[in-house]
Amino acid sequence: MTVLIIIILAVLLLLAYVFDLTASKTKIPSVILLLLLGFGLNFFSANLKITIPDLNPILPILGTIGLILIVLEGSLELEINRTKLPLIFKSSIVALLPLLIISFGIAYYLNYYENIPLKKALINAIPIGIISSAIAIPSARNLMHNDKEFITYESSLSDIFGVIFFNFISLNDNIGSQTFGSFAIDLIMMLLISFIATLLLAGFLNKINHHIKFVPMIIMVLLIYSVSKVFHLPGLIFILIFGLFVGNIDELRHYKLIQKFHPINFSKEVTKFREITTEIAFLVRALFFILFGFLIDISDVLNSKTILFAISITIGILIVRLLLLKIVKLPAKPLIYIAPRGLITILLFLSIPMTQQITQIDKSLITQVIILSAIVMMFGLMSYKKNI
Repeated sequence: MTVLIIIILAVLLLLAYVFDLTASKTKIPSVILLLLLGFGLNFFSANLKITIPDLNPILPILGTIGLILIVLEGSLELEINRTKLPLIFKSSIVALLPLLIISFGIAYYLNYYENIPLKKALINAIPIGIISSAIAIPSARNLMHNDKEFITYESSLSDIFGVIFFNFISLNDNIGSQTFGSFAIDLIMMLLISFIATLLLAGFLNKINHHIKFVPMIIMVLLIYSVSKVFHLPGLIFILIFGLFVGNIDELRHYKLIQKFHPINFSKEVTKFREITTEIAFLVRALFFILFGFLIDISDVLNSKTILFAISITIGILIVRLLLLKIVKLPAKPLIYIAPRGLITILLFLSIPMTQQITQIDKSLITQVIILSAIVMMFGLMSYKKNI
């Protein structure tokens, strides 16, 4: 049995690698193929009557690790300098405003037509408003440099804004001036922790000469994020700051503090660190979406009670995105298509307390929105290819 499990995992991950290699040619996002692969595995195991233990508890663990690594991977690739400030501003606007518009739009609809308390409706709606960097960043890999850079900024910021917004609403029973004061203190505390932790980790990366140092670095990043979550602090801010600092050490070399890191030699270490982070992120992301596909029930995908709501939400996402892209004066194509829901949506949906869950937003709706947004992205990228 042990050998069989190893063989199956090896074959699945090699297939995931093939999907990743061929994505630039077929324009089919690898996530769709991974979901189909997991679903097919479930179908065959059921028909062969193979007993498989409950894998649901593994999904949040893989998802959390994947989220951290993907945001880290994206931030390591981003350049920070004065010329990038307009792009950062635009990506922040397109990341934040649709999140608020879609979340409050769904919440007010549920409040008005379904008589669900606004706060409870909002907690359930926020996960749908967040773009998944786990799907968006890999899918944008073969776009033009400016478009790819925008998607990386936007989706990473959408994850961060979404998690902060979700925690703010779900952890506070009463929202008032005191709540906003506590939130501001938590944010400042996380920024301070991020600055100190970033300097310490960068120093570790620069000073340690042992042949094993990149994996311990990633483990420490996971640890700091997890500890911050225990205290309900926005840990993704640390991931973003650390990745941006390490990835842009050359841009900061004129500061005396940075000169102590020997930026030229340090950049070589960062290149190696980026490579291993990318490979581990690929591994975890592949396992997550294969597992999610395996756990998908066909009845959830074909649920007629939620499909119209899911289609309406997907259309709403595209309309809001188109308007915002026009406002910030960015080309609609292909950016309008790359607004998938995925890993972060699943993670936040699974973390909603039982007392706050509602029947109108269930596993079926979440699954349908994820699949629909991925299909829109797939056909959008295919059509964009024809116009080049």
